Amino acid sequence: MGASAGRSRGSSRWRWITLIWLSIGMFDASDTVFSMRAEGHHHAWLSLFVTLLLSWLPWALATPLILDMGQRHPVDLKSVSAWLCHLGGCAATGLAFAAWTAGLEEFLNPWLQAPAPAPFLGLTLAKFLNRFVSFGVLYGSIVAIGYVLDSRHRLALHETETVRLNEMLARAQLDALRRQIEPHFLFNTLHGIAALVREGRSDAAIRMITGLSDFLRRTLEASGRQEVALGEEMEFLQKYLDIQKVRFADRLRLSVDVPEELHAAQVPSLLLQPIVENSIKHGIAKRAHGGQIRIAALRCDKMLVLNVYNDGPPFLSESVSSPVGTGISNMRTRLRSLYGDAFTLTLRNQASSGVEVSVTLPFREN
Repeated sequence: MGASAGRSRGSSRWRWITLIWLSIGMFDASDTVFSMRAEGHHHAWLSLFVTLLLSWLPWALATPLILDMGQRHPVDLKSVSAWLCHLGGCAATGLAFAAWTAGLEEFLNPWLQAPAPAPFLGLTLAKFLNRFVSFGVLYGSIVAIGYVLDSRHRLALHETETVRLNEMLARAQLDALRRQIEPHFLFNTLHGIAALVREGRSDAAIRMITGLSDFLRRTLEASGRQEVALGEEMEFLQKYLDIQKVRFADRLRLSVDVPEELHAAQVPSLLLQPIVENSIKHGIAKRAHGGQIRIAALRCDKMLVLNVYNDGPPFLSESVSSPVGTGISNMRTRLRSLYGDAFTLTLRNQASSGVEVSVTLPFREN
């Protein structure tokens, strides 16, 4: 795959080099011929056009070599060897250009000189010396353009690698989240099923087993996807809530306000379930009379806001060493890998009572 990509890049580079130098040759030949004709000069116009067009061939052929030399020997004020290499490359290319142009003029005589043009060696040397400064400017321009293109290529590779690493990080965090959720939730659910069986509540136990089966199936189906539609995330969350309602019965009171027009919005997979699980674990489960959980979603301009509230005791510790703090910290890291700085995640105590977790994400639909 790497060799194929290298060949493709090399082929593309040759196409661009050919196109650019052909354009330069066409412009130079056309401009010279039409200007001289307008001034009343008399030359072999077709031969002159061909000579001027083909004279740029040595520079076209040397361009890949100059670009490669620029990468192998970067120009540095302290590097004498690099300057000598580039000076030699410029002189060799200029000499090839002068010899090639002198040969074309000897063969085609586009200027209609009588007698014939000067001897080949003399003409070559004259052309080389007269245009050496312009050779240096042209050579330096090619090296500079090569540095710019190489920098852009490295930047593109760096950005691609950064995106790939961020995706791998987000995927690893999602896998770790699944491994954290499934055993913990599974053990609690199995414990709840055993309790229902001991109490003789067979129907409730069967409903809980069915809900657990659906929940685990949806977990496997969602494996590998970083984002899902909000409607799908709510369906997944509902499977979890159905199990918890069997477990807590009337102690768990739910309120869900997620408008249907927001169901197509993309959200991170397994975003809401761990937030709701924390709300139940730290806000509801330890209270004899249970409590209420409210889940809401709304759109604010170009942002999607998700809120999960429980009316349990206030959150007392902001330390990431606490279970809630660790979960929030891990979630914030995952959101940053997906959205950069274009998100907010807050955990705050409400003035009256209870705790609310709020997540703000860029609103986008698949």
